[in-house]
Amino acid sequence: MKLDRIDLKILSELQKNGRITNVELAELVNLSPSPCLMRVKKLQTEGYIAGYSAQIDVSKLGQTLTVFTEITLKNHRQIDFARFLATVDKIDEVIECHLISGGYDYLMKFVTSSIAEYQTIMERLIDLDVGIDKYFSFVVLKSPIVKTHLPLDKIFEA
Repeated sequence: MKLDRIDLKILSELQKNGRITNVELAELVNLSPSPCLMRVKKLQTEGYIAGYSAQIDVSKLGQTLTVFTEITLKNHRQIDFARFLATVDKIDEVIECHLISGGYDYLMKFVTSSIAEYQTIMERLIDLDVGIDKYFSFVVLKSPIVKTHLPLDKIFEA
């Protein structure tokens, strides 16, 4: 399925507000409601829309700690990467894990209740001997800009 500018606009609006009504969405993308709904259903069927979720303001729930961690593995065989990923995938506090280029192998984002909890997780990972050579931690002090939507119209040309 090739996306056109209307499809991209639909995706853009839905990622800003997944609870928007079809009538409101249709108005924003300059379609009548029926064709708009058909497009949304097709985007869902084709897998462009992976799901819908609520954005939780965790600061209302209590104090949290966000830590970005650079991780370098001892060995770089496929089995080493797979073993490491299989282990960290089971850790709920790991919110993101990216294989990257540069001086280390992974950049990970943890959200925990405290520095002590984060350190316990890292010590457990070291004890499990999943191939970590070294890691560096960067504690987030403040997040003045956090966006939850991608600039689809800027990234993709229809």
